[in-house]
Amino acid sequence: MNTFFRLRLCGSFLAILLSLTLTHIGHANDPFAPQNLVDRWDLTVTGADGSTYPSWLEIRLSGNSTLVGSYVGQFGSARPISKVERTLNDFRFVVPPQWEKSDHDFVFEGSVDGDKMHGHTTDEQGRKISWHGVRAPRLDREGPGVPQQSIELFNGTDLSGWKPMFDNVPNGWIVRNGALRNDKPGNNLMTDATFEDFQLHVEFRYPEHSNSGIYLRGRYEVQIEDNYGDDPESHKIGGVYGFLTPSINAGKSAGEWQTYDITLRGRVITVVLNGERVIDRQIIPGITGGAINSDEGSAGPLYIQGDHGPVEFRKITLTPLK
Repeated sequence: MNTFFRLRLCGSFLAILLSLTLTHIGHANDPFAPQNLVDRWDLTVTGADGSTYPSWLEIRLSGNSTLVGSYVGQFGSARPISKVERTLNDFRFVVPPQWEKSDHDFVFEGSVDGDKMHGHTTDEQGRKISWHGVRAPRLDREGPGVPQQSIELFNGTDLSGWKPMFDNVPNGWIVRNGALRNDKPGNNLMTDATFEDFQLHVEFRYPEHSNSGIYLRGRYEVQIEDNYGDDPESHKIGGVYGFLTPSINAGKSAGEWQTYDITLRGRVITVVLNGERVIDRQIIPGITGGAINSDEGSAGPLYIQGDHGPVEFRKITLTPLK
């Protein structure tokens, strides 16, 4: 090979190397590069009337470059996102109408600034609404935690330590024959106290076809529902709603007393239903629909869903973990 071709080959190689280096530097400094979007995000949505509600978004990498994800709105479970489109300055994804009981797609457009995210979408009436969010905390913990003095959250006599969630919704919660009962479904019931990590023991029962749930820290719903004999599923008894599916359906028939023994440590949850460990040290990805807020790093109350069906409790014992 003569000198001319050696120099030409060497120059081509250096040009390719320089191009790859500049591409890598530009990608690393690009605030909208995929690795800066891929995460879990705690969102707050501001409605057209100025009210706010919590929401949640996860963006994942599928393959080498395709972005997909999940979205949790004000109610319901995680909606799948088939593709997150990214441009130089923003991103965009669509939630199909069947997930929001609407006749139009819900288009989300936003941008990321470091550990913060903001953007806009539309509500059921097509009005433009805004949202903002932060990266969800990891909530890592060291060790199993040290049990503290147990707290009887229900005294068997009255509603001391509890309050209705909504001021403008009728409260159907009463105490009768030593049991906390939701005689007239309508309002949720929540504790005055807030908690971080804990072990929870609950004894409950419900009539046929009833539906309720227990919200841990007011953000993560463990489902209570009459699903006797059904296949296990995240939306049914024993599941963390829309996220974690129990290994078996350990639910009993309607009308029988049942037990939950739940341990929540950071994001890690273990659920024992009627003596069967149905979820074993699994990570809860984010808030479920109906959460009180999306501030996952803070303590929160225990709350019982009361707007679906009747349910009753005869024992609710919480043991904080320090």
